[in-house]
Amino acid sequence: MPTIGPTTAIPRDARGAAIALGNFDGVHLGHQAVIASAQDVAEETGVSLGVAVFEPHPRRFFKPDAPPFRLQSTRQRARELNEIGVEEVFEIGFDAALANSTDREFAERVLRDLLGVSHVSIGADFEFGKGRCGNAESLARLGDELGFSVAAIEPVGGDDKISSTGIREAITRGDMAAASEALTRPWAIQGEVLRGFQRGRTLGFPTANVALGEYVRPRLGVYAARVDVGDGVLLPGAASVGVNPTVGALPEPLLEAHLFDFSGDLYGKTIEVELIAFLREEAKFDSLGELKRQMTQDVIDARRALVGA
Repeated sequence: MPTIGPTTAIPRDARGAAIALGNFDGVHLGHQAVIASAQDVAEETGVSLGVAVFEPHPRRFFKPDAPPFRLQSTRQRARELNEIGVEEVFEIGFDAALANSTDREFAERVLRDLLGVSHVSIGADFEFGKGRCGNAESLARLGDELGFSVAAIEPVGGDDKISSTGIREAITRGDMAAASEALTRPWAIQGEVLRGFQRGRTLGFPTANVALGEYVRPRLGVYAARVDVGDGVLLPGAASVGVNPTVGALPEPLLEAHLFDFSGDLYGKTIEVELIAFLREEAKFDSLGELKRQMTQDVIDARRALVGA
């Protein structure tokens, strides 16, 4: 849905929802607990279940030059939210005016006036407003005054709480099992297939190339993968994330996915590549023949890793 701001009108039937409020990048187990809290209230009171997220992510607003960090695209997030029962997704435009709002201004202008919420669920460590002046305690007080209830949900995982930051760290070290466990699904990169140099095709391993964009950079190397080419069917494959040092280093890492036993033109199509297991580090080979022999072994290793995955 389009991004909304403090002065944007929303449909009348979307007002009054019980919402979960946060960034929800990844929709991981901790996020799901917050959303489940709002869902309980929605079912008890007979209102719709909504999620309010900030777009762009506040981290991108405050640090525009920061390295890419997103766990999923807005499209993936909306899909995951829909699959767990969320009926309304409100993308709140995060700009200078919102960043400089006090906790009261945010509660009044966004939660009461714009969304007309009946309930808000947040993580217990949620902070908002200029200088992070607002927190769970202040929001609860404001909710009592402004006419909505508030629930603060403790982190999932105790001392080893599940967080988007922790999942990013797992991905950057290639620990896809840990990332998948926290996300409750394999981590996946979605994007349009780009036309490349077709070197993989000449080696007998054609690939579908996808730019990493705003996604957090995974550990460079080769992965066992599963690929959705747009029909919801996951096809087995092997994927490389790197700069192609053997044939001429690229300026930015690229995702190259080789689908087993697949033929077809994917250029221009949107695909989604699940990185299931890290197989090996990216390496520079002395010859294309050596590279081809390693790619043959990568396919064998990926097939093994995908058995039972």
